[in-house]
Amino acid sequence: MTREQWQKIRDVLAQALELWPKDRDAFLGRACGGDQALRREVEALLSADEKARTNFLDSDAFAMALEPGAESGEPALPMSDIAVTYGTTLEVISPDRSRRSVEITESPFLIGRGGGNGNHLQLLDQRISRHSAAIIREADGYCLEDRGQRHGIFVNGKKIERIALHHEDVITFGFDDFYTIIFRCSGDDVSLRDLLSRIGTPSRDESSSGSGGLQKLNVLLQATSLLHSQLPLESVLGSMLDHAIAITNADRGLLLEADGCGSLRVRLARGSGGVPIPQVSVAPSQTALRQALERKSSVITEDLSRAEAALQMAQSIVAQSLRAIIAIPLYINTRHTASSESVLRPEHEQLLGVIYLDSRRPTAFSKLDRQILDALSVEAASILDNARLVERERQRQRLEQELNIARSIQQALIPQGLRDFPYFAVSSVHTPCHAVGGDYFDVFPLDEGRTAILVADVAGKGLGAALLATMLQGALSGITIGTDPVRLIQHINRFLCEHAQVERYATMFLGILHANGELVHICAGHPSPLILRRGQATELVANPDFPIGLMPKAEFAATTTRLEDGDTLVLFTDGVTEAESLEQELFGEARLRDSLTGREDASLEQLQKAVLQSVERFTRGASQSDDITLLLVRYRAACREIRC
Repeated sequence: MTREQWQKIRDVLAQALELWPKDRDAFLGRACGGDQALRREVEALLSADEKARTNFLDSDAFAMALEPGAESGEPALPMSDIAVTYGTTLEVISPDRSRRSVEITESPFLIGRGGGNGNHLQLLDQRISRHSAAIIREADGYCLEDRGQRHGIFVNGKKIERIALHHEDVITFGFDDFYTIIFRCSGDDVSLRDLLSRIGTPSRDESSSGSGGLQKLNVLLQATSLLHSQLPLESVLGSMLDHAIAITNADRGLLLEADGCGSLRVRLARGSGGVPIPQVSVAPSQTALRQALERKSSVITEDLSRAEAALQMAQSIVAQSLRAIIAIPLYINTRHTASSESVLRPEHEQLLGVIYLDSRRPTAFSKLDRQILDALSVEAASILDNARLVERERQRQRLEQELNIARSIQQALIPQGLRDFPYFAVSSVHTPCHAVGGDYFDVFPLDEGRTAILVADVAGKGLGAALLATMLQGALSGITIGTDPVRLIQHINRFLCEHAQVERYATMFLGILHANGELVHICAGHPSPLILRRGQATELVANPDFPIGLMPKAEFAATTTRLEDGDTLVLFTDGVTEAESLEQELFGEARLRDSLTGREDASLEQLQKAVLQSVERFTRGASQSDDITLLLVRYRAACREIRC
C-alpha cells in the first residue's frame, strides 16, 4: 500500500464522518467507485470505536509503521495501532448439531430466551433464562458476563461470573444436550503490532533490502483484511491464493480442499498474476503433499536438486521440471463440547486443505519469507474456516426461508378460530415442535346433522412429517363427497404401504358426530380420546386398530358411542402424554386425566388452559420434544342451550 493510498483512506473517512450514517453508503459508492479495497478499509474504520478513528486521523500512522525506531531499530508503531478488524462471530451449535454463525454487532451483545427482552442471540429452549448472558466489548477485547442463567454459564468447562474471551473459547450453559457457542475472533482485533509480533521482527537488512520485506508484510495485511470482507467464498479463496503466489514469487499455486475423509481435491488453480489455470491440467507433487500431511507442517524446498531423494525422484516433479515446491497444510482446532463438570480440551486438528506452490526456477527464502508463509497459513486456515461458516449460515437461511413458506402453507391448512356448531362447541391448540410438524386436526361439516372430527399424528417431526400430514388432509377430505370412512382409511393405508420408500406411518382418530349425540369413530393406532362426563375422565377406545402405513392387509372397523348432553370429548396427540420432564419422565395419561377430573363446570377454554399449565409445570422448562395438539369437543343437545 502506497502513501497515496493510505492518504486516500484518511480523506474518504474524514468526509464520511461528517455525514449522517444513513447517507454514508451512497457517499462511499461515489467516493470509492470500483475500488472495493478502499471501501472495505473505510467501512472497517467507520465500524471501529471513536478513539481508534480519532487516533487514525490525527497520526501519520503509515509513515510511523515504515520508519525504523531511532533506538531499538524496530519499526515504530503508534500506541493506538491501526486495527485490521476480524469479523468477531459466535458459532452456535444447536442440540441437533446444526451450526450457524452470528456476528457480534452490538455491545453489550445479549443472549437469552425470546426476542422480547432485546436479546441479539435468541436460543429457543425453555431451560435458558430470558436474561442469560452478555458479551461486552472492552478496550482490550471481549468479556462474557453471566446475567442470570439459572444453572450458570461455563467457559471451557469452568463456571464463570465474568471472564475475558479468547479465540475458540467454548461457552456452555450447564446442560449436556444443549446449545454450545464457540467464540471466534482470531486473536480478538488484529493490529499491525500483533501481526509483526506474530511473525517476529524483521531485521534491518530484511526491511531495507531489495527482497521487499515490508512489501510482503503489506501483502499479508491485505490478505488478513479479507476476513471481514463480504466477498463470495470463491473470491476470498482466490485472493488468498494470489497473495501466496505474490509472496513466494511462484509460477503457480493450488488450493486443495479436504473432504470429510481427508482426501484432497483441487478447488482453485492460479498462475502468476492471478491467471486461472484449468484444474485438469495441474498435477501437484503427491510426495510433497504426503510429507506435509504426515509432518503436519509446511514443506518448503528451495532447490529440488539438493532435496531428499524421495522428492527428487517423484514422477510429477521430474515430468514437470520443477525446481522449487511449497506445501502448506491448513488446520483448524476442533473441540469437544463440554458439560459443567468436564474440562474442555482440543479434540484434534481438522485438516481443511493445503496451499501448494511450485516453480521451475530455484529460489531462496529468507527467514522473514518463511515467517510470513507460516503466518499466511494461519490466516488462510481461518479464512477458509470462517468462509465455510458463512456459507453454512447462508444455506441455513435459505432452508429457513423455505421452512417459513412451508409453515405458512401448513398454518393456512390448519383450522383457525373454529366456530361452534348447533349441537357442539369446540376449542383447539396446535404447537409444532419445529417450524412445521406432523400433527394435523380438522373439524368440518358433512351435512346439516353430521360433522367430521379428526386428529392425526405422522411419525417423526419436521418437514417430512408435515408433507405427509398435508397429504392425509387432502385424502381425508374425500369424506365430504360421501366416501365411506372405513374404505377411505383402508385405501390410504394401502397407498402408504405400497410406497414404502416414504418410510412414514401415521396414527389417526376419525369421528363423525351426529346431532343426536351418536359418535361413529375409527381409531387407527392413535391414543384413545378421553370422555369427560360428570367430572370423570375415561377412555373412549379400549382396543385401537393398527396405525396406517404399517401393514398392507390391516383391517379397520368403525365403532359407535352415544354422547350425553354436556359430555366433553378430549382428543390429543402423544406430544401431550409423552412430554418429558428434566428427569426424562413422561407426563402420561394419568396426569392428563387428573388435570381434567372434577372440572365438569369449566368452559372449554378453561379446560384447555388447565391441561397446558399442567404439562408446563411437569416439564419445568425442558425443551418441547414433540408436536402438541389438543382438541376439545363438548356435545350439547340441539334442543337445549348449554353454556360452554
